[in-house]
Amino acid sequence: MSRREWVLKRNCSISPRQLTMVYAALCTVALAVAIFFTVHGAWYVLGFAILELMVVGLAFLHYGRHATDREHIVLIDDYLLIELILAEHAREFRLDPRATRIDMPELGGGLIGLEARGIRVEVGRFVTEWKRREFARELRSALRGALASDRSTEF
Repeated sequence: MSRREWVLKRNCSISPRQLTMVYAALCTVALAVAIFFTVHGAWYVLGFAILELMVVGLAFLHYGRHATDREHIVLIDDYLLIELILAEHAREFRLDPRATRIDMPELGGGLIGLEARGIRVEVGRFVTEWKRREFARELRSALRGALASDRSTEF
């Protein structure tokens, strides 16, 4: 049983847990400064600090939800498994490797289309155009290898 695996994911420099700690430190410092100025009569600083922290919190929340997004592609003998994980939504597709067609995007950064028997999945959203082309070549080669090994085992 041969198995080939690819993981295409975002390049995130900070984990959601680390981001939470940074946000907590930012809130502590910003609120301490705002409270100091509020005590000295500049009450509107507290309002702006709270507004600022809410906006930054929303941006961090969006980042944190998508930090672990990825595309996991596995070629096993009898199927091509594609798992797309975007935010909290995971979708899984199983394609027949003998019938899978790879559509390369035109120049300009489109996604790679994988299609078999009416099911179409687009992959490559987390890698550069150059890496997309490299992945498509590897997958095409692996699919040919799987097809060739199928033919050699038939009588």
